[in-house]
Amino acid sequence: MTRLFDTFDLAGLTLRNRVVMAPLTRSRAPADVADERVALYYTQRATAGLIVSEGTPISREGQGYLFNPGIFTEAQIAGWRLTTNSVHAVGGHMFAQIWHVGRVSHPSIQADGKLPVSPSSKQPVGAQAYGYDEQGQPNLIAPPAPRQLATEEIHRIVQEFAQAAENAIAAGFDGVEIHGANGYLHEQFLNPLVNDRDDEFSAHTMENRLRFTLAVIDAVVARIGASRVGIRISPYGQLFDMPLHPEIDATYTALAKEIGQRKLAYVHLMDQSGFIVGKTTVDAGAALGFNGLLRNLKTYLPHTALILAGGMTRERAEQMIEDGLIDLAAFGASFISNPDLVARLQNDWELAPADRTTFYGGGAKGYIDYAPYEAERAAA
Repeated sequence: MTRLFDTFDLAGLTLRNRVVMAPLTRSRAPADVADERVALYYTQRATAGLIVSEGTPISREGQGYLFNPGIFTEAQIAGWRLTTNSVHAVGGHMFAQIWHVGRVSHPSIQADGKLPVSPSSKQPVGAQAYGYDEQGQPNLIAPPAPRQLATEEIHRIVQEFAQAAENAIAAGFDGVEIHGANGYLHEQFLNPLVNDRDDEFSAHTMENRLRFTLAVIDAVVARIGASRVGIRISPYGQLFDMPLHPEIDATYTALAKEIGQRKLAYVHLMDQSGFIVGKTTVDAGAALGFNGLLRNLKTYLPHTALILAGGMTRERAEQMIEDGLIDLAAFGASFISNPDLVARLQNDWELAPADRTTFYGGGAKGYIDYAPYEAERAAA
């Protein structure tokens, strides 16, 4: 029987177990550069088979959160190298999640107070960026309507993703995960109710709808190789004003077929069913639903690992791995307060609760001060 704690061959990279630390925005990087504290945070959690870094912006334009370590300057590359060297020193493996938020940003974060950019002209109603409020304090704030990207600018962003991937390898990462989920730039192209373009990157046809994401994948693969590339997607997700639409299954099935042909290292799915709000625009009788789509996608990825995140437990992970639905299981918030999460899962030890007030911004508290289980017991 396949277990969560068995080793796994990820496109030639041997992982010590099938537990993945999911990307988690923490906003702890002064000057947007990963420092020694960031390195300690990830090294504490390096018993995971694979760590996926917090989203690291490919450019200033692509940033939607303050104090978020980027991957587009020499200082940022050097800063991330502190983390990767430290994680590798204890036997861990780490991919960088390369990220452009698109319209989920704010002028207070952008150079010269510019508007965020997007394939869409529509404001993300109900979304929140992490920028400076009217009092000049870091805070969660509503993004304005974005400036719609010109066609030539989209080609420039494709190359920025490729350069970010090259920078990530220079920083010592084992590979990159293209952030195609959670209502950010890639989903703004993929969703026909958000993408209101009329050029070759419109959502009018499936080919056009997938064009940007496939162009980014191909450009990144050309720089660093398919075995070092993963992508994160969130079908049926509604974060940051991503409305459900009748073509979800067709869109992500078509994308999976293209990824399968390219033999990427992995596809990382985010199950956001726990975050669903409001009315849906999908006929429940006609749609596969998330679990049905998951089964469908797996058939098109014979050479690509499938990672699932969202509401994960040891029991759920082991059952889904045993059933052949997924290959690796990603855990998010539970890694925040349990740096030794792998040991806690393996030994059925109680999980420590997280302090949600310290998730974004701040210092060491709620970041690198959570104790491993044995130390926790000794102090009790």
